[in-house]
Amino acid sequence: MMPSTCAVSLQDKAAMPVQVIDGAPETLLPSQLQKVDLKYLQVGCDQANKYFQGTVILFYPLTKLGNGTEFFKILLQESENSCSRTSSINILFFGRLAEDCEKVVHQGDTMVVAGFNVAKSFSANEDDQHCCQLEVSEDAGSNIYIYTKPYLVTTSETASMPVAPKYTYTPLNHLKGGTIVNLYGAVKFFKPPYISKGTDYCSVVTIVDQSNVKLTCTLFNGNLDALPKIYKIGDIVRFHRIKTQGTAHTEHLSGLGLQLDITARGNKAKEKIREYNEQMQGITSIGFASLTFDGTVGAPIVPRTSSKLYTFTEEEQKTIEELRIWAASNLSVFGPTAKLSGVQPMLFFDLTCQLLGKAEIDGSSFLLKVWDGTKCSYTSWKVLVEESDLEGDKVLIHRLRNLTVDILVYDNHVQLAKSLKVGSFLRIYSLHSKQASAGNQADVSYVEFHLHGGTCYGRGIRVLPENNPDVKELKAFMDSVILTESQNVESTSSMEVDGTFDNLSYQSYSERCQQLSVTVLTDHQHLDDTALNTILKSTVPQQYRIRAKLRTFKPQNLYQSVKLYCSKCNSLQEVPDGDDFDLILRDSAVTAPNPEVHNALWYDSAVWDAANQGQRKIVVHFVKHDELLQEPEDTLIMVEGVTLKEIRKLSRRFKCIIPVKSTKEDLELLDLSAPFLLQGKIWHYGCKQCSKQKTIQSLSSLAIEEQPSWEPTEIAKVLGIEPLQYVFVMKFTLDDGTGALDAYLFDYEKFFQIPASEVLTSNLLQEKMEMIMSMLCPSGTKLDDLPWLECFIRSYNVRDGMEQQVCYQIFDTMVAEDVI
Repeated sequence: MMPSTCAVSLQDKAAMPVQVIDGAPETLLPSQLQKVDLKYLQVGCDQANKYFQGTVILFYPLTKLGNGTEFFKILLQESENSCSRTSSINILFFGRLAEDCEKVVHQGDTMVVAGFNVAKSFSANEDDQHCCQLEVSEDAGSNIYIYTKPYLVTTSETASMPVAPKYTYTPLNHLKGGTIVNLYGAVKFFKPPYISKGTDYCSVVTIVDQSNVKLTCTLFNGNLDALPKIYKIGDIVRFHRIKTQGTAHTEHLSGLGLQLDITARGNKAKEKIREYNEQMQGITSIGFASLTFDGTVGAPIVPRTSSKLYTFTEEEQKTIEELRIWAASNLSVFGPTAKLSGVQPMLFFDLTCQLLGKAEIDGSSFLLKVWDGTKCSYTSWKVLVEESDLEGDKVLIHRLRNLTVDILVYDNHVQLAKSLKVGSFLRIYSLHSKQASAGNQADVSYVEFHLHGGTCYGRGIRVLPENNPDVKELKAFMDSVILTESQNVESTSSMEVDGTFDNLSYQSYSERCQQLSVTVLTDHQHLDDTALNTILKSTVPQQYRIRAKLRTFKPQNLYQSVKLYCSKCNSLQEVPDGDDFDLILRDSAVTAPNPEVHNALWYDSAVWDAANQGQRKIVVHFVKHDELLQEPEDTLIMVEGVTLKEIRKLSRRFKCIIPVKSTKEDLELLDLSAPFLLQGKIWHYGCKQCSKQKTIQSLSSLAIEEQPSWEPTEIAKVLGIEPLQYVFVMKFTLDDGTGALDAYLFDYEKFFQIPASEVLTSNLLQEKMEMIMSMLCPSGTKLDDLPWLECFIRSYNVRDGMEQQVCYQIFDTMVAEDVI
């Protein structure tokens, strides 16, 4: 702590522009200075003899501008109005003042800024701070007063920051969109940090608390250590300054910004419009910070963080203990962890282990040699690498050869694997144990271990610190292993044994791929393989079984492969985007709803005025069953006057939605350029050419059924609509060494085992599809190194004008389970 100083007059400020003071801020300031509040700070106003006071909640590293001037940035929060959305402002320091201030300021200090210039902040919209920023420098005659407080240390292991304003923590069921909050939660799902498409590291974390509301957070940071150090499901996290997106836990449809205007019959509908939850998301904002705690009940409460300055109170310790107890009873805390001795083939599991050796195999795969003190009960493969390429203690690796397993990691995990230090302890998430056969000997099998590319299902690697409880337990167990005894027994688990398993030695990933087929056949097993050059010379139509490699495919942007198909007229069309649908909805909203068609025998109607949107009204027609309204998750509703944003909110709560518009006599469907039905995230379209639309009254025939299911096919049938189906349409260029041909893939969900109707609205499924294609056709790989595909194809003729063209289509083929 620096010694206290007395305040000096403004005439002496050049000698001491930054002052560190013990005591109350107001007592030692020059008398001519007057305090100014944030709400009065404006560009162009005279701020002479004014000062601004706030608490330091964030500061950035000292840096230099392009002209060499020192630059330092601090975020100050006005204590009197800390609940206001714009209660904080950026302070920019230049020159010597930046250098001096950076040396003495701490988070939690009270700072007084005098002699400042007010300028417009260009980042205000991005970080939700004040629209202005304060700029200070010696040239501007600025003075900085810093009022420090004593340090508080909670335990011998935990360093804490100077006493700061008390933080408020928001329960997850009280979150509102567009706010920056502090949270506590138990980890329900997480993806270990990985390098994003930019330069930052990214981690995805889903947390939950006692309200049973979950929040998925996407966290970015250029510094890997700044992201939460989460090791397993059930860990407890504390997030400071995380920004929420979306609106959570809104009651009734008033969450759409509507005012109720419901008739007496409509009140029945109102009772059924209960609170619903939009899927909230959390993202990192400026100043984001986190602490992570072991979620085990009774474990020491020691935070994991790279920061040396943070607050932590006894009240928070109680919060953690309560969350631990709740999570132990309400979360599946223990994930799919396994010891090597308990591993079964065809399993995805988490492995805690020690790294003994590593080696690069090729550009897309990397070898890790690990052990966990137990012996794999199945024969495991050994990857053959040059001794000079293997990094690690060769003597130790040889001694433990019957207790180690070889893991191949691929694609995005390779860069992290290269950086791992031999001897470090790892947790590998979603590791795949795959059963394979020994060359041509189908009766001899063994287990391979793969960490596939991508981040699906939390796939990744995390380095565990030496003080981690699981590492301590593992080390104690490893120390007890009697190596000499385990080596005296001749083991057939090693792939290095001469004879039977010699041909299993792994030369390269590419050679391995040449032996495997990444697709399987679902029928016609009696057919023999036919060479492509023979097929190209054969008559049409025919069916063939082939074995070839995927040289290239189109479209490269996989989302473009999803089309809409009419089975009646065999037409294909692009899937309309949301903007087109939004325009149709807005056009239809111009026409006022007709009250004469509200509240029919088979539906109840409710009307809302759209807030701050002129005369626009929203009508929801609730289809009844046995003259009663059903629960929202079982209810079909028809809507008028809504926007795309509003209809998406409704689709999260109700089973089915039909967009309609009013006529003089009845309700009717919108143009078939828009979906005729929305079911969750899936939009169902109809064929304009083949549909023969019936009146909306036709739906009443389904409403009177004993148990109406509201299936899209049934709804389309009664409305006279020919439904369009979502399909994958791709062109594969196949090559077997004798010739090459283009074969079309036309598939609903069988080939990828992914529904084409869901892939456009699911990042997870898109990522899965990308991973599959990267395995079928790895980029930058030579033809000889590509994996084999076993397929059925059929030849057929297509007439293009006067010319006839031979085409080929893949059928009765699917991607192998172990690839998925």
